[in-house]
Amino acid sequence: MAATFAKLQSNRWPALLDAAAALFAERGYHATTIRDVAQAAGVTPGALYFHVPTKQALLIAVYAEGVDRIIRHVDASIGAEIDPSLRFRRAIKAHLEAILDTSAFARVIVRVLPDDVPEAAAELRAQRDRYEMRFRALIAALDLPPGRSPTLLRMLLMGALNATPIWYRPSSGRLDAIVDEFVASFGAGMTGAGPEPQRRSKR
Repeated sequence: MAATFAKLQSNRWPALLDAAAALFAERGYHATTIRDVAQAAGVTPGALYFHVPTKQALLIAVYAEGVDRIIRHVDASIGAEIDPSLRFRRAIKAHLEAILDTSAFARVIVRVLPDDVPEAAAELRAQRDRYEMRFRALIAALDLPPGRSPTLLRMLLMGALNATPIWYRPSSGRLDAIVDEFVASFGAGMTGAGPEPQRRSKR
């Protein structure tokens, strides 16, 4: 009986994460209570505490899920591409697609900054660093001019990318055109950094 109960509780976890992400994205972390999340998920606060001991632990879990989703999307977009410049471009586009998505998980990562939650700041930065490792490797593979700082390039790029949801609207133009501007601004000196060639469809 206990095993069956534990299994039922475990099956509630995705719904609890979804509810927490939606509320953190809409209201912010501090304005959301555990009771709010439990009510949105249709469970008791006790059922939520079965999974996480504190609200900050729930935020870290939401962050981790959001980072996992971005990583999966970027990794799939890079795929088997071996050209460093095209890998960089595809990663930029994939990152924008992920954070411009309507997913609450992406909005939480953009809205809730580590310094906003001091008690969880170290864990939230660790989640961001886990993702930014991708861009660290991508930038290290680029043919940058002497004197350029890969570290500064990465930090400036990530800041600009993550600020995109603040101003972006579909009417701002095609996403590819925005990616072109990012590549031109943050990839100066790269070889083969232009737009990817359009593939003709076979009829």
